[in-house]
Amino acid sequence: MMKEALLKTLSEYCRLGIPQQLDYSKFYLYSIITHSTAIEGSTVTEVENQLLFDEGITSNKRSLREQLMNLDLKNAYALSNRFIKEKRNFSLPMLRELSAAVMKNTGSIYNTLQGSFDSSSGDFRKLNVSAGTGGRSYLSFTKIEDRLTKWCQEINARRSSLFSNPEIYEKYLFSFDAHFDLLTIHPWADGNGRTSRLIMNHLQNELHVFPSKILKEDKAQYIQALIDSREKENKAIFSSFMIRNHIKNLQLEIAEYKKSRETQDLQR
Repeated sequence: MMKEALLKTLSEYCRLGIPQQLDYSKFYLYSIITHSTAIEGSTVTEVENQLLFDEGITSNKRSLREQLMNLDLKNAYALSNRFIKEKRNFSLPMLRELSAAVMKNTGSIYNTLQGSFDSSSGDFRKLNVSAGTGGRSYLSFTKIEDRLTKWCQEINARRSSLFSNPEIYEKYLFSFDAHFDLLTIHPWADGNGRTSRLIMNHLQNELHVFPSKILKEDKAQYIQALIDSREKENKAIFSSFMIRNHIKNLQLEIAEYKKSRETQDLQR
């Protein structure tokens, strides 16, 4: 049912020529970035990001930290695109590089009993963390590198099988599972959400399916889907939410596009 709905929506989206509009890819990326950082507390708007990214104009209504968070994420997406062109396989150094780009200007040095680490350099955490007060504990920091090594091997094997696979739906499920798994491992002290969403989009771009985004308005449902999947040990809960969410976002864009076309026709 969801597979049919997704494919039907994507078909209409492409038939209308929405992705072929002038600078559409650029502005869609700006939207992805704005909403991804908003989920982490940024209040920078899409228009403000457009001015920041294209013209270097900062907003006096937003903190420097917020604007740097958005600028760093834009640069991280540029790095991701470079890795795609290089056909780079996933590895621990690659994950560190992407995280370092995400956290370049907002990361911190942490001093712990286990030693110091720098989140702005993409270092993996050397402390244990949980999902909020009283929340479930994430993987022990001592197990992160071994688990990530296994995760990279799994991702690379699955990518290889999907490069020649025409199944769009399977490619989306794969990217959503990767997103969920990386967030569940929680390798870093900060920036896990932004980096996991970046890697989800990286896989989608690499596999030539239209990238998905989570709107800030859907933050609560997004987080609840993550919690429910972890508690019930069922990744399908999260992937089903992400499919429904992607369909909804595409349908909103289709409706807005049709409305703008109708307005243009009336003005002629």
